[in-house]
Amino acid sequence: MSIFPRISLKPEVTEHLKGVFLNKEVLDAVGHQEAESRFHKLLTCLSHPPSYTCVRASTHLASLEEIRLKLGEELKKQMCGSSAEEVSLQILPHPRIPDVLLLPVDGPRPVKQLSSEVVVGAQCGNAVLRGAHVFAPGIVASPKYMKAGDVVSVFSDLEGKCTRGATSFQGKRVFVGNGVAEMCRSNIFCTDEPAKGIGVRMIEPLYQSPSFDGVLPNLAFLQNLPSVVAGHVLGPRPGERILDMCAAPGGKTCHIAAVMGDQGEVVALDRIRNKIDRIRQNAQMLHLRSIRAYCFNSTQAVSSDPAHVTEGPPFPPESFDRVLLDAPCSGLGQRPNMASTWSLKEICSYQPLQRKLFHAAVRLLKKGGVLVYSTCTVTLAENEEQVAWALDTFPCLTLQPQEPHIGAEGMLGAGLSPEQLRLLQRFSPELIWDQTETTAPLPCRADRDTIGFFIAKFLKN
Repeated sequence: MSIFPRISLKPEVTEHLKGVFLNKEVLDAVGHQEAESRFHKLLTCLSHPPSYTCVRASTHLASLEEIRLKLGEELKKQMCGSSAEEVSLQILPHPRIPDVLLLPVDGPRPVKQLSSEVVVGAQCGNAVLRGAHVFAPGIVASPKYMKAGDVVSVFSDLEGKCTRGATSFQGKRVFVGNGVAEMCRSNIFCTDEPAKGIGVRMIEPLYQSPSFDGVLPNLAFLQNLPSVVAGHVLGPRPGERILDMCAAPGGKTCHIAAVMGDQGEVVALDRIRNKIDRIRQNAQMLHLRSIRAYCFNSTQAVSSDPAHVTEGPPFPPESFDRVLLDAPCSGLGQRPNMASTWSLKEICSYQPLQRKLFHAAVRLLKKGGVLVYSTCTVTLAENEEQVAWALDTFPCLTLQPQEPHIGAEGMLGAGLSPEQLRLLQRFSPELIWDQTETTAPLPCRADRDTIGFFIAKFLKN
């Protein structure tokens, strides 16, 4: 159901995306009316959360059924302390992905807005729609005399125009639910140190899904379904040496190590030091000893002296059996995302970086090795056009079938053949946006009601 406005984009970005989704190849295939309908559905569905929560289970530590039962027990304890006790708790295994559990999201729900209002930033509001509480740093406005224990309505500031510390805000905003203040106003805005912890505990969210804060941290990991699929498509095997080029926040790194039974080596690279520290902490928490994380620029990860061998980067050419390039991108597939202030220039700036990373990835991959390229965006330039460019630039690369393949095929418009498009995997939630309220079982709906995401798998011959 559509209850939020379409994602708010700069006009130049909207026109660019419309040109992408109504390109000549698409128009020739489906016609103008269908192409335009898909485009408008995309803008609508991006501002709404998926109809389920995806949990990747640490099946290297316990069986999926054992984790499912433990998770159910923990979440029932949480629900007993909220207004959600009447909500039945379903935790379903995915029929094709052996380490995924799915939890239905209840929403949108009929929640009455209150006179006492808290305003949060758009990113915080998006997190609330996925089941999070409101953490103090996300609060930008609150009632003048708000104290701990007050019941408040929470609104998301779509355009980032609310002044921090304001007592009210009438700009462009959307209601995301009601909660109980855990802090008084002065402890949020009038302290020498930035406020930490939960600022508002959600008791009546517009979309009801469990909060996973502190719930089975070593057994249950929140991860979007397509991201889990990318790890399986890579196909890591015990004893291999694998490179995760843009590893933060580390979910895929830990997944790769778990899938290969923690036997071999997974090298994780990222340019930001504190993100590398987080990857190491997660690896330790999940008892994964095969992960080696380094703060390093992956575009420079190929050693200029192939004879110089070190444990860390840069590495000699052909050092890895498999490479995952989950590329930095415009992120226009994230859900929910009600507003983006990015310019067209910013969105288009990622393509050159992605190609630099591609050059490094191909050089670091052994002959006979597998390269998986993925993004969480919906543009042609960052997805299918990059595949066409890679096949033309690197004759040693060939596209490979993906397993599992639960998304749609690639999008028309980059000059790829029908056979090549079938080998790609594009998660396109707009294709089923008006069909999500059917009686189809959740696992069937979940495969399509995802974030926008793209996966390509190559073999180096």
